[in-house]
Amino acid sequence: MQTGSRQTSSLAAFLRDRRTRLDPAAFGFSGRRRTPGLRREEVAQRANISPTWYTWLEQGRGGAPSADVLDRIAGSLMLTDLEREHLFILALGRPPEMRYRPAQGVSPRLQRLLDAFDACPAFIKTATWDVLAWNSAAAVVLTDYGTLPPDRRNILRLVFCNPAIQSKQKDWEGVARFLVGAFRVDAARAGAVKEIAELVDELCRASADFARFWKENDVHAPGEGIKHLQHPELGTFAMEYSAFAVDGRPDLGLLVYNPLDERVKERIRALIGRKNGMGSP
Repeated sequence: MQTGSRQTSSLAAFLRDRRTRLDPAAFGFSGRRRTPGLRREEVAQRANISPTWYTWLEQGRGGAPSADVLDRIAGSLMLTDLEREHLFILALGRPPEMRYRPAQGVSPRLQRLLDAFDACPAFIKTATWDVLAWNSAAAVVLTDYGTLPPDRRNILRLVFCNPAIQSKQKDWEGVARFLVGAFRVDAARAGAVKEIAELVDELCRASADFARFWKENDVHAPGEGIKHLQHPELGTFAMEYSAFAVDGRPDLGLLVYNPLDERVKERIRALIGRKNGMGSP
């Protein structure tokens, strides 16, 4: 069987399976039924598409539906985000465009993961680069986010509007220019281009440097690299950093910084101990 035929068959089977899992009474459909789930015409009615065409889709014919139609079918079948993504891949061979959703926090499991990096600064950020969660190493090396109001925990606001943060960067202009390009990429990937407009306008007014970098329209891969930091207590040192996607949460990203000098790691642990009242003054 050719790839196209297999995809069509898989799409048909997936639609049939999800339709039969739905409770008709939950959607106001009554009457006795010989088979479980909604009828095909009921799914079509909820999706506002032709019953004949929806039937063809479940029969493995009718051609590939548009992204708009797939979205309506996904809604009519009450698909989860993961199921919606699977539907698009089966029908079009690609995932759907990202739909940005503001994040409210992280799970306890993600926080425990952050805390497991005892000497490596790590944090979770949103697509608009607000820091949602962090570990103790991030608090003593990068920024003590807990001392800031939630709306001031934005990475770009800190880099462009906070002199204390700027003074830690060995090459502030190079770092800042790179961050703007990486921010542009992150926001586009997460479908948050509209959501960042207000932040971009604010930063353009607050910082001539940000306005200049933003107008350059450069893009940078935010994946990995080396960060050189000038810390008031740790001195000048280098850290490798890596960015990771959070599976199932395309709106979130995990950043982990790994100091290259083991002696720096020991001093970070000592700083954390003093901050937590576990070390000598």
